[in-house]
Amino acid sequence: MGIDLPLIWAGIIVFGLMMYVVMDGFDLGIGILFPFIPGRDDRDVMVNTVAPVWDGNETWLVLGGAGLLAAFPQAYATILSALYLPLMLMLAGLIWRGVAFEFRFKADEHHKPFWDKAFTWGSYIATMSQGMALGGFIDGFELTETGSFAGGALDWLS
Repeated sequence: MGIDLPLIWAGIIVFGLMMYVVMDGFDLGIGILFPFIPGRDDRDVMVNTVAPVWDGNETWLVLGGAGLLAAFPQAYATILSALYLPLMLMLAGLIWRGVAFEFRFKADEHHKPFWDKAFTWGSYIATMSQGMALGGFIDGFELTETGSFAGGALDWLS
């Protein structure tokens, strides 16, 4: 009985994605709930709860993506081709949220509301695009005989 490397890599990828969902889901939830918290002090407490670890949470997503590229390059190429728009939206949302998160700490009181809104919108965009990508993944992809993606850029909308 030998080592089944594809199964081990699939486990590593699933582990990385699940860690991202659990860890960054908390951060995204804080960003989504931000507009419903009226007090500035309460918002500061919310942000300070995740400040020490928020930027490390995306590392799990990188582990999942890099593992998929290394172990299953054909699947990576197909999935990225099929879900290019929602994944790029997710990336833009995560970047925007990260910039807003950092600048919120450095902003004066006059500019803090702008960065609060930016943090919220980055969280919304990242969360919605992750949902769109998951929906497109569950719906499936149209493939050619060689296994390449054969659909259009908006097939993930189904």
